[in-house]
Amino acid sequence: MCGIVGVVGTRNCTDILMQGLEKLEYRGYDSAGVFVTGSNKKSKLVKSVGRIASLREKIGIDVAGTAGIGHTRWATHGKPTEDNAHPHTSTSGRFILVHNGVIENFVELREEYLSNDVFKGETDTEIAVHLIAKFAEEDGLTTLEAFQKALKLIKGSFAFGLMDAEDPEVIYVAKNKSPLLIGLGDGYNMVCSDAMAMIRETSEFMEIHDQELVILKKNQVTILDAEGHEVKRPSYTAELDLSDIGKGTYPFYMLKEIDEQPTVMRKLISTYTDENGKMKVDPDIVKAIQASDRLYIIAAGTSYNAGFGAKAMLEALTNTPVELGVASEWGYDMPLLSKNPFFIFLSQSGETADSRQVLVKVNELSLPSLTVTNVPGSTLSREATYTMLIGAGPEIAVASTKAYTGQIATLAFLAKAVGEAQENPLAFEFDLVKELSLVAQSIEATLSEKEKIAAIVKKNFLTTRNAFYIGRKQDYFVAMEASLKLKEISYVQCEGFAAGELKHGTISLIEKGTPVIALISNNEKVALHTRGNVMETVARGAAAIVIAEEGAARPEDDIVVNAVHPYLSAISMVIPTQLLAYETSFQRGLDVDKPRNLAKAVTVE
Repeated sequence: MCGIVGVVGTRNCTDILMQGLEKLEYRGYDSAGVFVTGSNKKSKLVKSVGRIASLREKIGIDVAGTAGIGHTRWATHGKPTEDNAHPHTSTSGRFILVHNGVIENFVELREEYLSNDVFKGETDTEIAVHLIAKFAEEDGLTTLEAFQKALKLIKGSFAFGLMDAEDPEVIYVAKNKSPLLIGLGDGYNMVCSDAMAMIRETSEFMEIHDQELVILKKNQVTILDAEGHEVKRPSYTAELDLSDIGKGTYPFYMLKEIDEQPTVMRKLISTYTDENGKMKVDPDIVKAIQASDRLYIIAAGTSYNAGFGAKAMLEALTNTPVELGVASEWGYDMPLLSKNPFFIFLSQSGETADSRQVLVKVNELSLPSLTVTNVPGSTLSREATYTMLIGAGPEIAVASTKAYTGQIATLAFLAKAVGEAQENPLAFEFDLVKELSLVAQSIEATLSEKEKIAAIVKKNFLTTRNAFYIGRKQDYFVAMEASLKLKEISYVQCEGFAAGELKHGTISLIEKGTPVIALISNNEKVALHTRGNVMETVARGAAAIVIAEEGAARPEDDIVVNAVHPYLSAISMVIPTQLLAYETSFQRGLDVDKPRNLAKAVTVE
């Protein structure tokens, strides 16, 4: 993995490929490459370790053609080297392949079919392209037949883009578990991992389903199912604005996306309420949840933390127990379920492979499910029973910000709609339009404190190796997300703990100068206990920083957040921690948007 682009048409495709790869940089990668060819069969393969800029420097005017494929790689098999970078070629150089995913049986395929082959790199992808070449060059199969035969043998997740240098006007495409789309143009057609990669060229796309193979020509798209039968499928228009994808005047996407969160809150109000403030949530979703006896939220990373941020609210308003599941664990070991479960999948991209693995099992059990995602038409959206869209616009930075807050706000509309249907007094008392408007104002107030937060970072975070977030109840869940943000973009080892657990072992890690950030929202008893925990860390040399909500704040606190409804405090309280993480990464001179070793959309299990 991580990103694929491909074009076949009548004009030079090199710039289209490079622009597409640049739009996929947000997904995370460590190397990149392109293969370009044309009707004259003159081909060029260029690969580079590092950023797309390094690849651009190696591309001369001779790298031109009317068809080609490109790839950004995030290492899974083998280190980041040019030999391991995609595209990969067969020994003869005739076949060229790009691949996202993981081939689980690549060792067995190599031993059974390719024991005499010599490989340049260490990737499972190189095994696949050699396998296709064997079936075509030794067994006499056509390229299509060789590809089909290889697909029947390959186990695992994959999104493939295959070219035959002897037939340069065709790209062969196939997928299983990994995202891939066909882009439709006038006189040219494309393949990409993400609509954003090709939105400059087209807004018309076509889905590819698992186990399907696509033959892509400049004026024709043919979809075949696993048995080789042709499939007809309509296209759809991607709801993306090219201007949304740019940074504008911002130095990093992450800062832009942090600043967009008040707009996301207000947009959600208009999406899920009418002019009178009444809920516009799909009544079928509401009825399905009413018929359930337990809600299971399945997610990973930031989305998992968002699930915890919404848990208390969902339970209070729907009067239904909520259980959180780590997608990567539930995919292999689903626990005993209640009699009438309802599954909620949280995913920014809608392509999270671990979550999809659970959804496949849920569908096999014929259980109802809802995907809450930021990407319409994504795999989790298509395959779940229902979808609720966050509508936050493209999130480019690897560290998720507006998707996290948007997920919690979207679940608030769901919880209120169900609560009202059940005639729960708490739901009627909860004026969500008003309260979410106050949240938007609270976010804006915190965003005005950027200079203060930058000063806190300069004083406490530029050289530290470790930090801790602590909190109780809802603040504990925010601490989990806050610590994830700090560690993933600044590389400071940071953990979020329930404040009361400090004395059960964690306090032994506190050293002189260790930043301990306490989160204190407006709950008097909890606030006093957390302040007591802060004093315990100070007594052991910690550099304590307090982020408190109005009503629980004291004059000496470092950051004060506007008070909001307790159901929504996980949104407002997280904003200063997002800025703290951003400033730490920025002031340390790191790449805020593209932290090392991380990918935006984790499309392999």
